[in-house]
Amino acid sequence: MFRIIRFDFLLRTVVLLSILIAVASYVLLQEFTATDIGIFKLTTISAAASSVIMLILLSPFISRKIWYVARVFKKDLFPDLNGVWVGQITTEDNKVFEVRAIIRQALLITEIDMHGETVKSVTLETTPTIELNQKKLYYVYRSTPKNPSWADYVGSTIFDVIEDGSALKLSGKYYTDRKSVGRISIKRVSNDINADVSYY
Repeated sequence: MFRIIRFDFLLRTVVLLSILIAVASYVLLQEFTATDIGIFKLTTISAAASSVIMLILLSPFISRKIWYVARVFKKDLFPDLNGVWVGQITTEDNKVFEVRAIIRQALLITEIDMHGETVKSVTLETTPTIELNQKKLYYVYRSTPKNPSWADYVGSTIFDVIEDGSALKLSGKYYTDRKSVGRISIKRVSNDINADVSYY
């Protein structure tokens, strides 16, 4: 699984729906207007149908609704991670720092904004995946410390996606290019993707 759904499946769906809508529109227009509609108009209808279907499927609001319905029928589908998350980072010397995050996820993209009291991180790359029936989220980020004299650094984490009843948790070990390691553990507390979770 890559980017929540298989991209080839999405393209096939869009093409098939576009053809069906274009042909149905063509037949209905000819039937009701009683005029001969040329191939150029059919092509125009098909292109418009493709654009509308693509916009609908890739719209975060609508794609989340489709995703929700799909999960009713297919329970092992990757969960919707959108929302506010809170938790902690434990460093290699056992210091613990509170963190908050916002995850914004659509069918083809996942973004995580992680905030701590002394640092904030932005997403460079994320990849949802399923390995041996275990849901995981590969996450590469760039962190900017609050202290302007400290340099930015890059890190990566492989989160285990844990579905505990109605609760969702992410937990994983992190590595940075400063040669530091530790553990991140966060839990979703809200579905609001517009909340402010920053410390500074």
